[in-house]
Amino acid sequence: MIKLIQKQNILIMYYREGKSQREIARLLGVDRKTVRRYINKYEEKRKELEQSSGLVDPGELIQEIVETPKYTVGNRPKRKVTEDIQSLIKKHLDENEQKRRNGQHKQVKKIIDIYEALVEDNVDISYSSVKRIVRLLERKTKEAFIKESYIPGDVCEFDWGEVKLTIGGKLQIHQMAAFTSAYGNYRYAYLFTKQKTECFQEHMPGSFKK
Repeated sequence: MIKLIQKQNILIMYYREGKSQREIARLLGVDRKTVRRYINKYEEKRKELEQSSGLVDPGELIQEIVETPKYTVGNRPKRKVTEDIQSLIKKHLDENEQKRRNGQHKQVKKIIDIYEALVEDNVDISYSSVKRIVRLLERKTKEAFIKESYIPGDVCEFDWGEVKLTIGGKLQIHQMAAFTSAYGNYRYAYLFTKQKTECFQEHMPGSFKK
């Protein structure tokens, strides 16, 4: 009997990785008719959803197809999302944030990637639950900014920033010292090799000269 994770892998390998039905059957050790059956089932369900709402979430659709059939006999207890599971999901989101800061946007995990990682770690959770928790955690981490009012010449802000430049074919990292006037948003920046007090002192007079 084919396992649920194999059903999921069939669809992921076909739609996301672009593998042929023959190759999928060989890699997973299943009959090609089985591979074709789940792909056809996916297409039928996708067309059905497109006709009804026009919106299709591929990850959620895959999850709906591969999940164990649900029966209406009795009241079945819902799978409880524990704090440990939420912590695991948050860890993936923190890794995503770090990758964005490093400019590795293509390596940021999507919700389906996080779900697959949890399943591989034998976590009992559905795709829809992962999706709900991810959106809840992302909503909590959004920052709120309140615009303040300033008078000319009253406030000036300073901060360091990292700048990556390709010079002579080599990637170099420089430190950018930047002064910003709060009222006019005028900015004056200078690049240094290191973040030192001496660099700050050297940069400051030039920022305020006429």
